[in-house]
Amino acid sequence: MTDTTKTIRPFRIDIAQEQLDDLADRLARTRFGTPLPGDDWASGVPTSYLVELVTYWRDEFDWRAQEKSLNTIPQFVTEIDGQNIHFLHARSPEPDALPLVLTHGWPGSFVEFLDVIGPLTDPAAHGGDPADAFHVVVPSLPGFGFSGPVRKPGWDTSRIATAWAELMSRLGYHRYGVQGGDIGAAVSPEVARIARDAVVGVHLNGNVGVPFHELDAAERSSLSPLERDRLDRVSRFMSEEFGYISIQSTRPATLGAALADSPVGQLAWIVDKFREWTYPREALPHDVVGIDRLLTNVMLYWLSDTASSSAYVGYAQESSWGAEKSASGIPTAVIVFAHDVGIRLYAEQEHAITRWTDVEDRGGHFAALEEPETLTADIREFFAGLR
Repeated sequence: MTDTTKTIRPFRIDIAQEQLDDLADRLARTRFGTPLPGDDWASGVPTSYLVELVTYWRDEFDWRAQEKSLNTIPQFVTEIDGQNIHFLHARSPEPDALPLVLTHGWPGSFVEFLDVIGPLTDPAAHGGDPADAFHVVVPSLPGFGFSGPVRKPGWDTSRIATAWAELMSRLGYHRYGVQGGDIGAAVSPEVARIARDAVVGVHLNGNVGVPFHELDAAERSSLSPLERDRLDRVSRFMSEEFGYISIQSTRPATLGAALADSPVGQLAWIVDKFREWTYPREALPHDVVGIDRLLTNVMLYWLSDTASSSAYVGYAQESSWGAEKSASGIPTAVIVFAHDVGIRLYAEQEHAITRWTDVEDRGGHFAALEEPETLTADIREFFAGLR
């Protein structure tokens, strides 16, 4: 008898017109809050900027065009550990391509990787060497987008990593690489710890080796000027930006009730982070990543009603998030862009670092969106010696 729980089914995005009509109606009836003094980023997303984004969203953004484009990439769903898992699976035309799992974070989605899938799967068509080709698998985290909602608690890094290992096994991949940023930078090394015999290398961008303990003068002085700057930015983050984690990790359902009812609220909640975490920080987020790409990412949260479940999985778990890990022994590369953080000394306590790249003049937290060419090149170079 066939085990239907392991069935992999093709998936196409096909949003009901009623959902789009409801969104249009909500956007048309938006009640914007009264601007706070100054109406600037010091207090959050400025009302004036939000009005501009919503006007474009309402009058010019074409979801059907985005949906059609997304559906050109093969998509599938399967059930793992009782949870529906959605993923992209773009196979390379090169028969000896290395499978590679790309894992996104919050408030991102598989949309983050759209500009790197082509160059990774078919380097010859993008001016690269066919020997650097990958079969690319991009799962949506449990509780995010079309992998939502979550049915059970406990989706920490270890459980997600176990699901990814199972997914790759189902796809017939028994030797592969992993890559990720944000939550993906926590999940990807865990896949290597769980599937040591399968994972050949781990590639991470940002948020790796971030000390949250108080450093004494001697320890601080041992760091380079670049590392001390990153340390200072971590301190500012903890004092000025930690509020969203406090809310999402303690009251995801309360927050979700607001975001599930207001598309503009959902937009503002996500745009706030895109402004803070992209480079340069002073730039408007839609100028960095593109307004259609920004709104497509927001639409995935809105259309799938996963504001609360993504917060719950990403920040409300009590088990292994942030816990110290032992090094997997699997070769690991880290690339840290200008507006992200990472200190090699501390990263080496949990990872077998064999490649470390600092990019000081460009890029931020959303590496695949902001600097797809640089990220692609670094992935290719790292895995070239591990195939």
